[in-house]
Amino acid sequence: MHQGRHFLQIPGPSPVPERVLRAMDMPVIDHRSAEFGELGRIVLEGSQKIFQTKGPVVIFPSSGTGAWEAAIVNTLSPGDKVLMVETGHFATLWRQMAGRFGIEVDFVPGDWRRGADPALIEARLTEDTAQAIKAVMVVHNETSTSRIAEIRAAIDRTGHPALLMVDTISSLGSVDYRHDEWKVDVSVSCSQKGFMLPPGLGFNAISQKALAAAKSNKMPRSYFDWEEMLKPNAKGFFPYTPATNLLYGLREAIAMLLEEGLDNVFARHQRLAAATRAAVNHWGLEVLCQEPSEFSPVLTAVLMPPGHDADQFRKVVLDNYNMSLGSGLSKVAGKVFRIGHLGECNALTLLGALTGVEMGLSVAGVRHRSGGVDVAMKLLEQRPQGNASPHLKVVGT
Repeated sequence: MHQGRHFLQIPGPSPVPERVLRAMDMPVIDHRSAEFGELGRIVLEGSQKIFQTKGPVVIFPSSGTGAWEAAIVNTLSPGDKVLMVETGHFATLWRQMAGRFGIEVDFVPGDWRRGADPALIEARLTEDTAQAIKAVMVVHNETSTSRIAEIRAAIDRTGHPALLMVDTISSLGSVDYRHDEWKVDVSVSCSQKGFMLPPGLGFNAISQKALAAAKSNKMPRSYFDWEEMLKPNAKGFFPYTPATNLLYGLREAIAMLLEEGLDNVFARHQRLAAATRAAVNHWGLEVLCQEPSEFSPVLTAVLMPPGHDADQFRKVVLDNYNMSLGSGLSKVAGKVFRIGHLGECNALTLLGALTGVEMGLSVAGVRHRSGGVDVAMKLLEQRPQGNASPHLKVVGT
């Protein structure tokens, strides 16, 4: 039996803070009551602040996969053509889902080592003189981070009317994301990453252009129908039973993010990611992402040297140090391990995690240069820029 705290350093679900756990530890209330309506209004308005939008955000009792489905069924019709980019495992899953709904997917292949290329998207849309492409669908953050602002600029240069749909599941609340400013039409997210909640909530932030598409598209839907959601949402209610106690947690998580300040949250994630990469580089290992402007602030995927299996290494770390590292998925399975540094994570948590990795490399017999933790420590000793405050606050009694 392991003693002490388990280090959950996967890229999500991320650790749930004590404050959020306590907030959810409540009796279930009547979801038709005035008290619930107030809770509903608070979390819906708070979610707008995290997406940085003034438009509607809908919250489904679902995983992120449900929120993907909602984005598709509310805006597209069977036979529609969309442009997607292979940036990693989740881009391939979203493509498969679109195919099941009869969507024709122009899927641009990739090696999972960089984000979506804005110039390539611009070229594809320029070629589409018939404007057959109805949507550009991009995953914001996988092993690399796609540059959504540049993708929006590329779409604008073509004058193409395609919707822009973005999966911000692993980035929202951790990486700077601006739904309105970047003119994203549907932003998809969920509860168990930057929101620091257990799984169970799916989010869509929706533009007016996407709402207009939802009025004329031909895809059947019921559970995920935006229109059915938005009518009762206007007063803080839902058309069916919501995940009541997760919404208590969401209220607290939003409060924590806004107390710290979104800019400080984003800066904290950037610092932790930079310290992680510094350690990896010192060990002599390779970060999967090859484009420095697209390094992920929420996870670092590390390539195992030839002759070593990443999953066996993860087992060594779990068995010896009670730490879970993320696995490589599908085509990088066994080839990479992933260090999550998102949500409820600070300098000391990260240094503990990196120490576990460095000790694990020694125990597993992986050739490396020791001292990566020291390099990360030196980087984290430098005071953060701006007025970044500690993530955890002592709340008054």
